[in-house]
Amino acid sequence: MKTMKKLVLLLSCLLLTTTAQLLPAQSLNVGIEPAFPKLRIARPIVVTHAGDQSGRIFVASQLGTIYSFNNSSDVEEATVFFDHSAKVMYKDKENEEGLLGFAFHPNYAKTGEFFLFYTAKEDDHVSVISRFRVSKDDAGKADVTFEQELLRVPQPFWNHNGGTIEFGPDGYLYIALGDGGKGGDPFKNGQNLATLNGTILRIDVDNRSGDRNYAIPQDNPFIDVAKARPEIYAYGFRNVWRFSFDRKTGTLYAADVGQKLWEEINIVIKGGNYGWNLREGKHAYEEGSGPKPELIEPIFEYHHDIGKSITGGVIYRGKSVPALNGMYVYADYVSGNIWALEHKAAG
Repeated sequence: MKTMKKLVLLLSCLLLTTTAQLLPAQSLNVGIEPAFPKLRIARPIVVTHAGDQSGRIFVASQLGTIYSFNNSSDVEEATVFFDHSAKVMYKDKENEEGLLGFAFHPNYAKTGEFFLFYTAKEDDHVSVISRFRVSKDDAGKADVTFEQELLRVPQPFWNHNGGTIEFGPDGYLYIALGDGGKGGDPFKNGQNLATLNGTILRIDVDNRSGDRNYAIPQDNPFIDVAKARPEIYAYGFRNVWRFSFDRKTGTLYAADVGQKLWEEINIVIKGGNYGWNLREGKHAYEEGSGPKPELIEPIFEYHHDIGKSITGGVIYRGKSVPALNGMYVYADYVSGNIWALEHKAAG
């Protein structure tokens, strides 16, 4: 059981240009404090709100349950909004399966829809992305009788499943999927457009196409490429399990967990190939895989001497800490450190 914490200040600020010139770190007199000191939720993995002006906070637990509570620092108990644990595979904290992603429809107040990314209990390593609805009789509860599957993605192993689902400023649902696991991408999924593993997807959940419970946006980059999955927006990722959009600019930032030596932060563009498993960060992973114009390099990387599992963050646009405005706030699961990165384009 863990207490959720809020960021007051960060440990350091790094100023980076796209030419990878790193300027000296600036101290920001960091500290963190519990946001809800009396509240305990096991394995919290997503914190969000419904955008319905209710003031409620929602927390998804990796074990398969979604909780809600009022946004008050003295809150002591959370209400179960939706318990999906009977269908969610979760083994232990070392396992990368479970309920991994949770997003409300941008027009939730009207549609009452929300979406989950989870590992199916009844199958062997299968990721499911499904649509759910709020109860017609109780706005504080989900309708436990309704689930509409959008995608089922077989995973070769228990790790590198990805997990983030988030709506972009274009209204489409974006989905991150890891390369499927083990070590080094043994099935070469990262560079294979015929599989959904190792990609970020973009789908239209407000329309239907053929036998799908969603439609393919007509400007998706690989829609006319032979044998390519039309859902793919970008590829060449090892395990982007957290990405986010800058709510001011719409820029998509994705943190990709490294294999041997490097953790990386990417700005994701439509049709981009981010290099895995040819490259790890800005370095060759496979022998002879030097820089190529068709492979997009990260805007920032750090060595495993610093941390070994990046947890992608968000561009801070709040008012509580003005010094952080426009910075990318992220962390490392292994080291426990939190940083802020200011990215400025060269020139």
